[in-house]
Amino acid sequence: MRWPPWISKPQSPASDEERHQQTTPNNQGLNPLASLDWSSFTTPQTLIPTVILTTTILGATRIHRRYLRRFPDATSIPTSYFRRRSILGRVTSVGDGDNFRIFHTPGGRVAGWGWLPWKRVPKEKKELRDNTIHIRLAGVDAPELPHFGRPEQPFAREAHEWLTSYLLNRRVRAYVHRPDQYQRAVATVYVRQIFDFPIPFRRRDVSYEMLRRGLVTVYEAKSGAEFGGEATESKYRNAEWWAKKKGNGMWKGFRRNKEWESPRDYKTRMGVEEQPNGKNGKK
Repeated sequence: MRWPPWISKPQSPASDEERHQQTTPNNQGLNPLASLDWSSFTTPQTLIPTVILTTTILGATRIHRRYLRRFPDATSIPTSYFRRRSILGRVTSVGDGDNFRIFHTPGGRVAGWGWLPWKRVPKEKKELRDNTIHIRLAGVDAPELPHFGRPEQPFAREAHEWLTSYLLNRRVRAYVHRPDQYQRAVATVYVRQIFDFPIPFRRRDVSYEMLRRGLVTVYEAKSGAEFGGEATESKYRNAEWWAKKKGNGMWKGFRRNKEWESPRDYKTRMGVEEQPNGKNGKK
């Protein structure tokens, strides 16, 4: 089989007369394509390798684009991902008790992240700058840390410290629902841990875990609340109800505390809303 097909068949050495005819002026200026053996393009020996090679290239391109393309920030996530796809990444920093940043690692360890030299998660801040996805936990609202002279809410530090210890430097999977106006991706986030008793590697919903511990409240904004579906919203509200009943976290004695206020009430009283990139402390 000749490959590529436009290579002509081997020919026997030409005689002196034939070489003389090939160099005569009458043969100069002939179209080189005319000398090709066009029939070779339609033979099975040519068609089959060509189809296999083309299919392989197109398939590899499609797989890379669909599963292995890395997004440097939330604004890079295509609309086709929202409410349909998830992203896998390593948590590099935690802002408040309800948002953090991840370095997107598409394909995870299978694709070489963590063990191939050219696929590593940066550790330096200058390498991570403008190279991480800002995630906002869906369906929950955490107490506010102190920012710009505003006082810290009770349990704000506990929520931040718990989220940091639970997620920092861990791989998480975020099911992205939509972008928000602060260049973040609102997402339901899951994490697995090897020492998760009694079932190792059990998938845990981070928002749900914070709600049941009384570290956050269900998100109660008049508009823009995102839960990822009615079933998830019902699960979150039930978790909050049980946290109140048991007096977990911020709910301990809240009915007797006349000064108790939710994160939403705090924002309303302070006349502030969440701002991007730390303008009111959301980092």
